[in-house]
Amino acid sequence: QVQLVESGGGLVQPGGSLRLSCAASGISFSAYVMGWYRQAPGKQRELVARIFRGGTTNYANSVKGRFTISRDNAENTVYLQMNSLEPEDTAVYYCNAVSTAWGHDFWGQGTQVTVSS
Repeated sequence: QVQLVESGGGLVQPGGSLRLSCAASGISFSAYVMGWYRQAPGKQRELVARIFRGGTTNYANSVKGRFTISRDNAENTVYLQMNSLEPEDTAVYYCNAVSTAWGHDFWGQGTQVTVSS
C-alpha cells in the first residue's frame, strides 16, 4: 500500500519559515520524481517544486530563491524548506510521487500552510 504522509504545515507570520516533510512508503522511493504542489482556495493546484532521481530540481517562478526542495533516499523522505513566506503562499501543500516508467502518480492528503500576521 502506497502512502505519502505530509507534515510540518501550520500558521506562520509573513517573513517566517516552515519545513515540510513527506514520508513515503510502499514505493521504491529513489526511482520516483518527487514533487510539492499547492492549492489555494478557489485556485487550481499548481507545481511548487520537484526533484528528479538524480537530484535535479525545478521551481515555480513565484518561489525561486525562497523555497528549497531536497530528498533523502535513505529515509524515503522529501522536504520543502520554505523561507521568506508571504501571504500568497497560503495553501494546502501536497506531496506527489511520479514514475513514468511504471505509470504511477501518487498523492498525499496535504498539509495546510497559512501565512498571516
